[in-house]
Amino acid sequence: MNKIIFFFSLIGLFLSGCSTSKKIEALKPEPDDASPLVYDHSPSFVSLPITLQVKDVENQINKLLNGLIYEDNNIEDDNLTVKIWKQAPIVLDNNQEGKIKTILPLKASIKYRYGISKFGISMYDTREVNLNGKVTLLSNVGLINWKLNTQTDLKSLDWNESPTISIAGKDIPITYIVNPALKLFKKDIEKSIDDAIKNALDFKPNVFDALEQISNPVEMSTEYNTWFRMVPEELYATNALIKNNTIKMEMGLKCNIETIIGQKPEKQFDKSKIALKTVTSMPDKITANIVAISTYADATKLILQNFQGQEFGEGKKKVTVKNVELWHKEGKMVIALELSGTINGTIYLTGLPQYNDTTKEIYFDQLQYVLDTKNKLVKSANWLLSGLVLNKIKESCRYSIQPNLEEGKKQMLGYTKNYSPMPGVFINGNINDIAFKKIQLTNKAIVAFLTISGKLSVSIDGLK
Repeated sequence: MNKIIFFFSLIGLFLSGCSTSKKIEALKPEPDDASPLVYDHSPSFVSLPITLQVKDVENQINKLLNGLIYEDNNIEDDNLTVKIWKQAPIVLDNNQEGKIKTILPLKASIKYRYGISKFGISMYDTREVNLNGKVTLLSNVGLINWKLNTQTDLKSLDWNESPTISIAGKDIPITYIVNPALKLFKKDIEKSIDDAIKNALDFKPNVFDALEQISNPVEMSTEYNTWFRMVPEELYATNALIKNNTIKMEMGLKCNIETIIGQKPEKQFDKSKIALKTVTSMPDKITANIVAISTYADATKLILQNFQGQEFGEGKKKVTVKNVELWHKEGKMVIALELSGTINGTIYLTGLPQYNDTTKEIYFDQLQYVLDTKNKLVKSANWLLSGLVLNKIKESCRYSIQPNLEEGKKQMLGYTKNYSPMPGVFINGNINDIAFKKIQLTNKAIVAFLTISGKLSVSIDGLK
């Protein structure tokens, strides 16, 4: 029995001596204390020149202004009662520089009272006159509180035939009576036109609705689990100018644009916090600063995919990477690699994240072993210290954000090719290439800052 035990003991010692698998226990560089994700970002500016056809303003006014537009039933003050109806569609024209000419076809029903009142005895008769004519008005155009605002002035009142009444078989002209009386409704007509334009072309509700829609985070890639989020901050507008039967104005949006890798982010939209500002001029281009956020957990998943099926080493001395973990410490990234094979255990490297503008990848520059890891490898596996092995490991410690950038640009381009968010509204423009600015480390994520430029314009033609 003792011989058998001795025999198996020799076998165990032999196998143990032949095995090259060793355990490494390097000291773990503890991560910095976690804190909320905070990063420096530069706001983006999106310029939106808007062209609005005067014909569309005309259509909106005709929708809102119909039927009876003025009524005076008091005959005691001036011996007249007046009712004015819009008889045909209103016509708008920009035949005068900087102003809108409005022609309002109208029908008037006028009752004229004539007679005498003497010694307490009243002797009156009334005649009703129905007339057709038109009112001509001129309007200055502006933008007040994000509503197209006009200041309208009634310039002329023209009848198709002179107002007359028949008394004792004779036609008596009453133009000298009717026209001064009708001037009393001048302010009402002017106000009706101004109110119709103001109510028809109040941009604020539509702009806020559009901003709330584009503030919803959009999934750009299910494979890479990336999201696009826009956070509006301020809205700008210049005064409206009218020329060649078009109304032109400049709008602009100050916002933050983010590309987030990981779980769907929350929508950040608060209408009450968006400032509306009037300015005299704006740039004619988009300057978008895109923030690409990779949390360490999500970056780890992408890097781990690069190590799948790979072996690192020399000859029979090889290891595979079973797991990867990233964290931030003192301005650098710590990359923990859990190994199996000739060496078992976890080794630690540090490096500075950089961006490769050609491959669109985040990689780690100055990648090297943490001092305690290096000391342990000198004693047990110095072959892992060779530049060849380290460079191969370094090649796998990277992940691409190109699919995210391409998808983001593709989505943005979709808004530049005659995009119509609503009938009669069209957006066109161009988007330039995305350029890298810098990388910033936080305690929870790697944040890449990129910029994109281009131009957009909005035309309104055929507004429903």
